[in-house]
Amino acid sequence: MIWLTWRQFRVQALAAAAAVAAIAIYFVILGMQLRSSYDSDIAGCGAKDSCDTAKSFFLEQYETQLTLASIVLVVAPALIGIFWGAPLITREVETGTHRLVWNQSVTRARWLTVKLLFVGLASTAVIGVLSILLTWAASPYDQVEGARFGALAFISRNIAPIGYAVFAFVLATAIGLLTRRTMPAMAITLAVLAVTQVLVPFVVRPYMQSPVKTTMAMSSDPTKAPSLVLANGQMSIADFSIPGAWVLDSRVKLLNSSGKPVTEKMISDCPTRTFSEEVKCMAEKDLHFNVSYQPADRYWTFQWIELVGYLVLAGLLSLFCLRRIRQPLL
Repeated sequence: MIWLTWRQFRVQALAAAAAVAAIAIYFVILGMQLRSSYDSDIAGCGAKDSCDTAKSFFLEQYETQLTLASIVLVVAPALIGIFWGAPLITREVETGTHRLVWNQSVTRARWLTVKLLFVGLASTAVIGVLSILLTWAASPYDQVEGARFGALAFISRNIAPIGYAVFAFVLATAIGLLTRRTMPAMAITLAVLAVTQVLVPFVVRPYMQSPVKTTMAMSSDPTKAPSLVLANGQMSIADFSIPGAWVLDSRVKLLNSSGKPVTEKMISDCPTRTFSEEVKCMAEKDLHFNVSYQPADRYWTFQWIELVGYLVLAGLLSLFCLRRIRQPLL
């Protein structure tokens, strides 16, 4: 069975190996460029202002390349599902070879088990190699940016992509088993994975653990003061960040000492000649805002939760496939 599976899968495997080799070379080159820029422009910078300028330039210089590289790690598992998982069973059904294969001494369940394990391990190897290389290449950038919880960065680094790849492959196989047609299985798989990539980072991941809630006082230091936004007569804090942490709210209300939203009228007496004067005046009014966030030290906990979660879903889908394939398909 293993030899038969290899013969059927070798074209896809060799094509994947060639693609991985090409992408790996690019990731290595990118990683060397990032390290060279980091060592020359950031590692030895002195004054804070010059460091901030160097960091901003560094992030801007490599933002597009790393965004595209991260997208590769998001798209690759979907491609594995579409081109490896969806046709795994539908190809046999559409060509009629399932009647021959499943009437031999090898049972349907054993046939599918070998297929799932063989191609599943190949999926793990492909995404594992790419994830390791991108994590290494992007580490100077991620260190400077301090946003490892970002939607693209999180699912394209370390171990989370491996779980996503296995899930995508088994999901596509299950959909193919139900539809028995390759093209519909591919289309449905793509749709489900697209929905998954919206729901998980924006609905599920933020609440894998209860967020930490804290109250932040309005700083009198203009270099540390958050961005202020006036909307509908009320003041809000926009894009507040905590180094390494994941702040869940992009905008929160600015509150006074009584906990009521700050209106434009409440701060109308603050001078507006300079930003520093305005910030100092607002800080003296005991203004504050409430923030919900996931601390930086939860990053690896979230990586493991997501990996295990995807693997559990893949395991449940595998059990479904093994039960379903014992029944008549047509």
